[in-house]
Amino acid sequence: MDLHALRLSHPFLILNNTNTNALSLRNTILGFNRRSRRWLKLEATNTNGAALDEAAFEAERLALDAEARSAMAQQGQASISDSNDPKAWKWIIRKRIWDSMEAHNFAQNPRPVHHRIPNFVGASSAADKMRLLDVFQAAQCVKVNPDSPQKQVRFLTLSDGKKLLTPQPRLRTGFFSILESNMLPPGTIKEACTSVGVAKHGRPIGLDEKIKVDVIVIGSVAVDPKTGARLGKGEVRLMSFNFLIMSCLFFHVFGLLIH
Repeated sequence: MDLHALRLSHPFLILNNTNTNALSLRNTILGFNRRSRRWLKLEATNTNGAALDEAAFEAERLALDAEARSAMAQQGQASISDSNDPKAWKWIIRKRIWDSMEAHNFAQNPRPVHHRIPNFVGASSAADKMRLLDVFQAAQCVKVNPDSPQKQVRFLTLSDGKKLLTPQPRLRTGFFSILESNMLPPGTIKEACTSVGVAKHGRPIGLDEKIKVDVIVIGSVAVDPKTGARLGKGEVRLMSFNFLIMSCLFFHVFGLLIH
């Protein structure tokens, strides 16, 4: 796997980098929800051909996001308070950045930015610069997370006729969805860049589908401009699970862009 880590636009630094824990995969993927203590079977589902209750979908998404942020807040506070926690420095940096973005109004909605991949001022401009990179221009399939600061990246991917691969929010209705501009009704590209739009227009895929991914664009809370090392929002299990599923689905990645 050839990875090219590029810092596009971010005013913050991190000091270190650590490896995430690996998870195990069987033919049936199981995810553990620590808060509800339930095992959840994750399968690819398809809403095509069925009416989507957009209001209910968005309400559920917001509720799940709020629950996840609350859990991350508790985890972060516990880590910072524990002088023996070797990962406390990560939460200290995250909190410093989130606090600074809010205090100096560097953030755009959704706010507050705490326990999110922050939608920083200039995210769209960073995406436009990314569009000029050779690695992006040559790409045919681009994997982009569903976070708000990467919305312009998803738009440019579809506008340029590339295949967009995006995770289902919190993997709640499947693993990943594929979108292409030629499969979208006229005038719906902007809608397709939202979570509701992906549910309406995307084609969910399962673990048996093999795809060549040329570029991965990943959001960050903090980035080291020298090495490309990054810190996410602290939802480690979901991120590790996400990458593990990708290892089963995709056999080649050409570039990794840090946004």
